[in-house]
Amino acid sequence: MTKIRFGTDGWRAVIAKEFTTANVARIAAGSARWLKRQGNSPSVVLGHDCRFGGELFVETVARVMGLHGVRVYMATSFVTAPMISMATMRTGSGLGVFITASHNPPMYNGYKLKGSYGGPLLEEQVQEVEALIPDEPPPGIDTQSLEGLSGQGLLEQIDLEEMYCRYLEQAFDLETIRRSDMHFAFDAMYGSGQNVMRRLFPNIMLMHCERQPLFDGIPPEPLARNLGAFSKAIRQAGNIHCGLAVDGDADRTALMDHEGRYVDSHHVILLLIHYLHRYKGIRGKVATGFSSSVKIHKLCQAYNIPIEVVKIGFKHICGIMLKEEVLVGGEESGGIAVAGHIPERDGIYNGLLIWEAMVRTGKTLAGLISEVYDITGPFAFERADLELSPEDKERIVENCRHGRYTRFGNYTVKKTETLDGFKYYFSESQWLMIRPSGTEPVLRTYAEGANQQEALDILKAGYDTIMEKDTG
Repeated sequence: MTKIRFGTDGWRAVIAKEFTTANVARIAAGSARWLKRQGNSPSVVLGHDCRFGGELFVETVARVMGLHGVRVYMATSFVTAPMISMATMRTGSGLGVFITASHNPPMYNGYKLKGSYGGPLLEEQVQEVEALIPDEPPPGIDTQSLEGLSGQGLLEQIDLEEMYCRYLEQAFDLETIRRSDMHFAFDAMYGSGQNVMRRLFPNIMLMHCERQPLFDGIPPEPLARNLGAFSKAIRQAGNIHCGLAVDGDADRTALMDHEGRYVDSHHVILLLIHYLHRYKGIRGKVATGFSSSVKIHKLCQAYNIPIEVVKIGFKHICGIMLKEEVLVGGEESGGIAVAGHIPERDGIYNGLLIWEAMVRTGKTLAGLISEVYDITGPFAFERADLELSPEDKERIVENCRHGRYTRFGNYTVKKTETLDGFKYYFSESQWLMIRPSGTEPVLRTYAEGANQQEALDILKAGYDTIMEKDTG
């Protein structure tokens, strides 16, 4: 059997290769063992997203939990990551299990763990679960049925979508947003956020709000390269003030402005800090991932807000949110959490906050960004995911570890940071970062510059340098 190792955010593998019912049953057994060690009357919230086989894998987990006497709250249909986290907290369950591969390509599925506090399970707890995963699936799974578990009082079906939508109706004045003169659009990327926005905003432009497990061949990650159809639709409509896109399990956020121009997660983080602090008067710390824009530091400095940089993986931000008052916790990937909500990434909640900011201030998205730029100055960020041979990938990482890169093209390295990957600074606001992905077999490269052309130029200089075989 495959040794199960959790990555940056859960365990992910190719369906029918390593992601099988047998391996899912093994992880479920480890999860059940961990739950039973936490106390009496253990319970778990269980759900899946829109990916292939979600129902089958969820049923497998439920049967294993039943074998171990764990009570299961099972979602009645596909759900989002924030729904699982919220329900885990509200039902008083010790664990949430979500069958999802988030933004990964359609051949993947995955297994995410959520904590009792309504956010991702923390690193040390994930390691405890991992250590309890058996080498073989537990015997007797086939003797369990959902009907039998219900009859034993070990299975209850719950409508997580209803729970979540009622929460949003209370958290926001949605009617004011609906009746405003501004027009909005939403792209679910065929993911599990589709029903929520169709239900809350039936009259806005809705795209890719159908269940399509192959995602039309486009990974459900809200990056500019994956949102071409959404951008084109906004441009053609001519009256859309802001578009919101979320990933496959709806915990990542990206925006489009009125001209269909992509607004990345760094800008979303800055906008949320700006709106929550300046307009709503909320205070708190900012926690951000190692690959995030340096402009976040500049805005926090201007607002006298403390900031902490953490390793990649939202669980690290969640850990801070459980101990301190955090205004915004966000990563380059688009996973962002805010004060007043659960300690979890939530693409839809963050999008509604931006729409609220626009309606409340009467400013366009570009207008709000301009206010941020007045403090930070303009910038652009680009990322390239490199599919390399294992040999090239290891060679490049080894070169980074041994400090062999001192310049990339015309860019001379002035400072290097190695918290999680390798971040090379050429000036205060120009940098290149190299890091192996924790969820996919790729090498990620990131760059920030004064404008898009400069960021792309830094990326190219980085690629040209790392692909030289005789570096060092």
